[in-house]
Amino acid sequence: MLATPGALPNGPEWVFEVKWDGMRLLADVADDRVRLTSRSERDVTPNFPELAELTRLAPDVLLDGEVVLLEGGVPSFTALLERIHAPVLPRTVQERPVTYMVFDVLRLYGVSLLERPFEERRATLERLDLAAIPVLSLSPAYTDGLALLEATRQRGMEGVVAKRRDGVYRPGRRGPGWTKVTHRQTQACVVGGWRPERGSASRIGALLLGVPDGSGLRFAGRVGSGLAGDTAQRVLRDRLVEAPGSPFVERLPRPDSADAHWCEPEIVVEVAHTGWTEAGRLRQPVFRGVRDDLDPEQVRAEK
Repeated sequence: MLATPGALPNGPEWVFEVKWDGMRLLADVADDRVRLTSRSERDVTPNFPELAELTRLAPDVLLDGEVVLLEGGVPSFTALLERIHAPVLPRTVQERPVTYMVFDVLRLYGVSLLERPFEERRATLERLDLAAIPVLSLSPAYTDGLALLEATRQRGMEGVVAKRRDGVYRPGRRGPGWTKVTHRQTQACVVGGWRPERGSASRIGALLLGVPDGSGLRFAGRVGSGLAGDTAQRVLRDRLVEAPGSPFVERLPRPDSADAHWCEPEIVVEVAHTGWTEAGRLRQPVFRGVRDDLDPEQVRAEK
């Protein structure tokens, strides 16, 4: 289930949680094994071997949550990037284990809980012995949404998710039952091409971004900030697949398309930005990372 962007609701029918800056995962425990899947249904179990401990929680359970890496007590999406893309060495797991912030339970002992109200699912989750597993943490719930929103702003966190107490769980769908309010604007985009760095034909200097609509991939601007690091360069070059022509539905302006290398619209990235122009371009975008947990068809403009 996905949260819908909107204004912070209020009233006794709502509870509030921190919006964690991590990677959304379903953890499916059955037959003494755990399987971790991303929003795009990609199996990422080898990327987070420390979560194998979840088998001690219950013999059959399906959890929804977000895996995070903390820096200074605050989740860092940048720090998590290496873990998102590939399996890791045991030494990395020992030095910097992730935390799975669990906020919902969708099945327990073979019984589906999808149609149960959120308040009941939350109570069921709280009865599990989550504290017995060091890498597992229950995402706290609060009744004062405004206070939580201000606290997350002061700590530099992403924002707040409001959830209706009586809401049922709708897998993969947005709805009025979950509302997200963020302090910074982010947008998932599909990469349709790239331009080389000045003075280096092999390094990526800018990505050409698009957001799908009903007619195809619409150009949303280009991003160069945040691409200088070796990790970003390596991850992108390993994934971008050359295409014979532009995947965008419109003809790009010459300043954006000059020296462009077109690629198949298969890779999703996330950028931070300061808003949208009237022409539908992102203002001052900054590259945050590749979103291997999203498929291109899941990308929508969030304005």
